Amino acid sequence: MQIKIGDTTFEIVKGDITKQEVDAIVNAANPRLTPGGGVSGAIHRAAGKELWEECKKLGGCKTGEAKITRGYKLKAKYVIHTVGPVYKGSIEDEKLLASCYKNSLKLALEHNIKSIAFPAISTGVYGYPMEEAAKVAIKTIIDFLKENEGLELVRLVLYNDKAYEIHKKSDGGNYKRDGIMEDFDSLIMKNGCTMCYMEEITEK
Repeated sequence: MQIKIGDTTFEIVKGDITKQEVDAIVNAANPRLTPGGGVSGAIHRAAGKELWEECKKLGGCKTGEAKITRGYKLKAKYVIHTVGPVYKGSIEDEKLLASCYKNSLKLALEHNIKSIAFPAISTGVYGYPMEEAAKVAIKTIIDFLKENEGLELVRLVLYNDKAYEIHKKSDGGNYKRDGIMEDFDSLIMKNGCTMCYMEEITEK
């Protein structure tokens, strides 16, 4: 799926987050920023031990916040580390997950990053249901791009067919926000966006 919002392209693709040729990739990190497993482990393995050496100096990261390091052996110049919530089924989970995306995007703009790729934050061992996480991710990204300029590409990278299909079919926020029910199509119409579906794209 690809959406154009102003000068920014927002894509949802299936692929390997560690192989994205973008300015920055986002690491779904743990609070201590240790390599761990899942996405975090894969990113640390691809980046090399230098990434962990830099992470040691950052003093950890709180849930919903974001910190930045170099990308070392990755194709991406930077890694933005954000800590997603462990799912408990509360409204606070949604707020913290949205903060992960929002704070990562803010940090990208602060460092003049033009292209950024996200994994599906908190949907692994942290247990956030994929359908709910997809709505939060898509809506938060669209809301941010409606209000901020400077990014050329924002990409959600899903690791398997199931995750990709869930995100592709997500309405991007069919839930209450400020007392207003909005769906993905209405957001596109309001912003004069154009949308097309892509089964998969070749990594650039």
